[in-house]
Amino acid sequence: MSRTVIFPVAVNFGDCDPAGIVFYPNFLRWMDAASAHFFFSRGVPPWHELEKTKGIVGTPLLEVHVKFYKPATYPERIEVHTRVEEWREKVFVQHHAIRRGDDLLCEGRETRAFVKRDPDSGRLRAVPVPAEIRALCE
Repeated sequence: MSRTVIFPVAVNFGDCDPAGIVFYPNFLRWMDAASAHFFFSRGVPPWHELEKTKGIVGTPLLEVHVKFYKPATYPERIEVHTRVEEWREKVFVQHHAIRRGDDLLCEGRETRAFVKRDPDSGRLRAVPVPAEIRALCE
């Protein structure tokens, strides 16, 4: 388990559908932003810097599951509470709880991997979770 990091979001008019509620893909966009924010707030360098020093280009999404409970609208302020729920050898599972005050609006789980470019093919390949990054996040 890891620490929880909070990513604040201001819901704007453009985030909503014609009914005035947040269009569901925006929750996924905010979870993606919260994923990176989690690592950067724990002291992990931005991906473009990690690529220069360790060859890691980022943490692409492998799988996502989302459950919606309550709608959101503008001009509300919501928060994405993010933590690493599980560390595996080459992947990790992040849990996101999107809240408006005490109300749980949405929960999501993302499975991601740290990846490097294969020097021969240029394709991305998963690498073991770096111990120093995991240590910063626990």
